[in-house]
Amino acid sequence: MAENKLLDMLGGVVIRFQEVSEQITDPEVISDTKKYIKLNKEYKELEKVAEAHGRYKATLETIAEAKAILKEEDDAEMREMAKMELDELEEKLPEMEEEIKLLLIPADPEDGKNCVVEVRAGTGGDEASIFAGDLFRMYTKYCEKQGWKVDVTHMSEGTSGGYKEIVFNVTGEGVYGILKYESGVHRVQRVPQTETQGRVHTSAASVAVLPEAEEFDIDLRQEDIRKDTYCSSGPGGQSVNTTYSAIRLTHIPSGIVVTCQDQKSQLKNLDKAMIELRTRLYNLEYQKYLDAISSKRKTMVSTGDRSAKIRTYNYPQGRVTDHRVNFTLYNLTAVMDGELQSVIDRLIVEENAERLKASEL
Repeated sequence: MAENKLLDMLGGVVIRFQEVSEQITDPEVISDTKKYIKLNKEYKELEKVAEAHGRYKATLETIAEAKAILKEEDDAEMREMAKMELDELEEKLPEMEEEIKLLLIPADPEDGKNCVVEVRAGTGGDEASIFAGDLFRMYTKYCEKQGWKVDVTHMSEGTSGGYKEIVFNVTGEGVYGILKYESGVHRVQRVPQTETQGRVHTSAASVAVLPEAEEFDIDLRQEDIRKDTYCSSGPGGQSVNTTYSAIRLTHIPSGIVVTCQDQKSQLKNLDKAMIELRTRLYNLEYQKYLDAISSKRKTMVSTGDRSAKIRTYNYPQGRVTDHRVNFTLYNLTAVMDGELQSVIDRLIVEENAERLKASEL
């Protein structure tokens, strides 16, 4: 019965996949950019389910054939081959069914998006700023390994190194769906560079990961935005403090302010600032969704409550502990060099288990 139920559910998805496949080749749809982008995104999601359906259906048919051979065939060698194939496929079947159930549960619609990441120094003074810089380096290294592009939009440097605050965009495939687990408070336990007596201190930095709002996600009216230009400060060569290339955008209805001074070109800074402003406005609504699911999923403490302490980096013991899933690694140096995947994989597995448990499949 379970097999029939799954096939019935998959059948409906496959029909929709065929419909979308036809629609995205329709010239009328292609000319409607908003509709085309939406359908193209749906096509990519449905394609995975359609492929899983093909594999699952073929496996069930092969199992049925093997059972028929065992029931009707007298040849011992044929029966032995059928038995081996049947045992192998029946062992794989539960794993295939679990994969399909996960594909059938609606994913967070934001998972496929690029993201904006903010890292801010918390408690701990200069050491917190240095740690914020270490986290930025860790994320940069991780993104390089993934083949993603990192683009800094705003930074405020710490007095002894690192950053009081740094904001950057990450562009790539499925970026938000992976980096979203990093939102929350990160603690570091180590002897600060400024400590003369060798005592271990605890400092913190907060990380917020926001799905980047696409142009069609939010209706942003120009009359609601005040634009100010000012001279850049910090690294940047001869143009610093001589050209008004830095941009400050204020969204009057919400009071949200974003700045960008990364580029020497005012137009490029304006483009980056607009992306960040759209993202922050979009996330005012998106946060309501996060709050609704955070009570159900412990892995989503990260985004549902950004004041939650999610991870501790203990330098004297060389360990990293993620408190949401009680997962500890004793390879802190590698993690700080961007080897984050094993931690993120554990969080993804835990969230998938929670999603399956919450579903009725």
